[in-house]
Amino acid sequence: MNIGIYIYDDAEVLDFSGPFEVFSTAKRLANNDWQVSLIAENDSPVLARGGYSVNPHYSFADCPLLDLLVVVGGDHTRELEKVEVITWLKHTVTNTKRVASVCTGAFLLAKTGLLSGKNVTTHWQDQPELAAMFSDLNVIAETRWVTDGKFISSGGISAGIDMSLALVAEFISYEHALLTAKQMEYKWQTL
Repeated sequence: MNIGIYIYDDAEVLDFSGPFEVFSTAKRLANNDWQVSLIAENDSPVLARGGYSVNPHYSFADCPLLDLLVVVGGDHTRELEKVEVITWLKHTVTNTKRVASVCTGAFLLAKTGLLSGKNVTTHWQDQPELAAMFSDLNVIAETRWVTDGKFISSGGISAGIDMSLALVAEFISYEHALLTAKQMEYKWQTL
């Protein structure tokens, strides 16, 4: 299974590091063939929040087909204006079995038009703006994550870890998700 996490300049560090750790730990404990990768627009280092420099595994040009795409949040405003980013997301989402967003990553997915009519969530502070910008979405408050068809979205930052553990439960088993959380010494907040 190919898991790709889309990152960009000013992405929230835990939005991508948390899910990466969950999927990598679940892979190691299951001894399976999951490939967990960071994907960026190009192959240059990404400067996430706080100046945290990260090297992506793939760029848009060489990204493999994905089974799961995770779109993270952060300062997403510049990303919303990039035609090549929205075009790549729309194409990739259409060809991916499962799609997730963490925090304000929901804005980027909403911009593709593929979330129209769906239940979504994001960071509590950004929920009013998401609802105002994309009135065709049903923005759910006071939840860690929301599933609607092939899409799953989470609240901010640490909620992405909870959502990722829910995906491990879906892909492997609930027991394996519990084991992954225990290995990480993380108290999983299930729904």
